[in-house]
Amino acid sequence: MLKPILAAALLAATPAYAETNTALARIDADRAANEAAAKAIWGFAEVGYQEARSSALLQKRLKDAGFDVKAGVANAPTAFTATWTNGAGPVIGIMGEYDALPGLSQTADPAKTIRTGASAGHGCGHHLFGVASASAAIAVRDWMKATGTKGTIRFYGTPAEEGGAGKVYMVRDGLFNDVDIALHWHPAAENSADIATTNSNKSGKFRFHGISAHAAGAPERGRSALDGVEAMNMMANMMHEHMPEKSRMHYVITAGGNAPNVVPDFAESFYYVRNPDAEVVRETFERLVKTAEGAALGTGTTVDYEVIHGALPLLPNRTLQTLVHAKLSEVGGVLYTTEDTAFAQKIIPTLGQTKAKLSDAAIVEPMKEDHGAGSTDVGDVSWTVPTAGFSTATWVPGTPAHSWQAVAAGGTAIGMKGMQNAAKVLALTAIDLFQKPELIAAAKQEFAQRRGPDFVYRSLVGDRTPPLDYRNAPGK
Repeated sequence: MLKPILAAALLAATPAYAETNTALARIDADRAANEAAAKAIWGFAEVGYQEARSSALLQKRLKDAGFDVKAGVANAPTAFTATWTNGAGPVIGIMGEYDALPGLSQTADPAKTIRTGASAGHGCGHHLFGVASASAAIAVRDWMKATGTKGTIRFYGTPAEEGGAGKVYMVRDGLFNDVDIALHWHPAAENSADIATTNSNKSGKFRFHGISAHAAGAPERGRSALDGVEAMNMMANMMHEHMPEKSRMHYVITAGGNAPNVVPDFAESFYYVRNPDAEVVRETFERLVKTAEGAALGTGTTVDYEVIHGALPLLPNRTLQTLVHAKLSEVGGVLYTTEDTAFAQKIIPTLGQTKAKLSDAAIVEPMKEDHGAGSTDVGDVSWTVPTAGFSTATWVPGTPAHSWQAVAAGGTAIGMKGMQNAAKVLALTAIDLFQKPELIAAAKQEFAQRRGPDFVYRSLVGDRTPPLDYRNAPGK
């Protein structure tokens, strides 16, 4: 693993501002275009694998900037790559997401208000994610062209991060095989670049099939699919006591019948299983399958299931995170105007509890080792190529992800400022990597040590194709 002293030495020769000014100036010049694009995608609010307009918008932006765009990669219509090459040299990939979450429709107001005509919302800020990453890729391309720097900058348009594992299929299809370093970022309530891990995750939809009958007139002739779901859920809740301590499991009932006086012949539960160890997730999911089979046997129903997604935990890289944290510190945090402050002061009381202060948005948190309970399909990328990421304060301090407050702030100047900062951090990081092959070599050395000599990549989704309809209404 790279020694901290060596890492500091490699970072010491940071390029002068004048050498990176071309990239930063491009991002500043693109502010209005970036904000317009982010607001458009925020308005589209398209869920996983259905982000046709969002993907097309980003593809056009990159194609107009001279990138070679390949659409519909990895058997996913909204996935794409955009590549610009200036001869043989390092290949740096920058990932961008753009899917929304169902059920989080919200206006850009500091009060919970459903947005008319929308059934989803960007509660994880992916409208900012994709635009900032594309802006950074374009800025790096300008810098490479101006300086004659050799190498390749590639943008990855990655759909369906929220439970659809878009990146997993791109990894599985070898789209990252030639990449030296992969970069990503994420909207958040703070500015940080920790040496972080995440939980591995596997999800599945369990579909029970029964026999319809009149619930009062002929109940003995019915077999309730909802009984099967409820029996499975009860047994799964009992499993919690006998799971490894760091495991998490949660579910929703996505279909349970339409009328109380009709015995439902179809019902469905959607489950997530998480743990820091992917092998524990595999084992726990198999136990969950057994509970479903037992529930079906006990209720006189039948059950089948579909694996929806799976993601490995993030594999951290101290070498890269040290670089990213330095660039985040150079760019700095988000400064609120009087208008931003007024918006934030109305959001704060709705959060229920928070020790955060509005001034925290301007602070870059110290780098630390951390573990996040959530999951991301960036994990699979990080086991394939050395990967680094960070967060910027696109939401009011103290705001949780997947909340209406996150949707609201993401549609305002607060979110846009964090987006601009993220684009600059990505661009500065990529430029340093192009200029310092020794940093890439050190990151690869650490990557190999952390992954281990016996590692063999195995996707948690198996050999299935992308679940393009996983956000659609449950089907029999």
